[in-house]
Amino acid sequence: MSSAGNGLSSAGDGVSSAGHLLEVTTLGAGYGIVEVLFGVDLVVDPGEVVVVLGANGAGKTTTLRAISGMIAATGQVKFLGESVLGRRPDQLVKRGMAHVPQGRGTVTSLTVEENLRIGAFVRSDEQVESDIEQWFEAFPRLGERRDQLAGSMSGGEQQMLAIARALMSRPKLLLLDEPSLGLAPLVTHEVFDRLREISTSTGTAVLLVEQNANLALEFAARAYVLEAGRIVISGNAADLQGDAAIQKAYLGV
Repeated sequence: MSSAGNGLSSAGDGVSSAGHLLEVTTLGAGYGIVEVLFGVDLVVDPGEVVVVLGANGAGKTTTLRAISGMIAATGQVKFLGESVLGRRPDQLVKRGMAHVPQGRGTVTSLTVEENLRIGAFVRSDEQVESDIEQWFEAFPRLGERRDQLAGSMSGGEQQMLAIARALMSRPKLLLLDEPSLGLAPLVTHEVFDRLREISTSTGTAVLLVEQNANLALEFAARAYVLEAGRIVISGNAADLQGDAAIQKAYLGV
């Protein structure tokens, strides 16, 4: 399917590898004998915000897990021009890729500040303390709760903490899986406002998986739509958002 003249393209269009921060080609992955992804192709450029959309079960979370080394995959994943398929997640963090999984994954028995220090485990520079203060300024509620146990905070605060912890590794690429999941609309907008500011100010590229299609398309520059483990549409986020037929057919809007 394609929409002529609006910047959208169907799966299968060729892309150049020149200049891409992340390049995923013919990615396949699944769980045991159950295949979930069937030849996914996508790219993220330096400093770019890209969103992957689709219905429940389309393979969005599996895509991020395969890219970040959480599950075995086939195909090719290039990050910073180097093949990283099969690398462990900690190796990818050291290279500059950070993943905030669905469900946030904060260490609930540790304080807010201790969680941030965990995020800096790959670093040996002297800017860790200043970065902690930087993210406390970016997320003021975390600063107010720096000595509070992470598990005692609200869902929105834990989501902010998970993002800030990932940013403590100073990633070039941040993978975000459903950051709005379980959050009230006002809190969701606050999280996305902070993400927009952070991406703009730091130049960190973001690959986002999100159920809230309209909000994600407002945040991203480009979008891919997954259906049954395959990319069916890709294009500029604004064009996708303005195409009622695509929203109805693929995004449930």
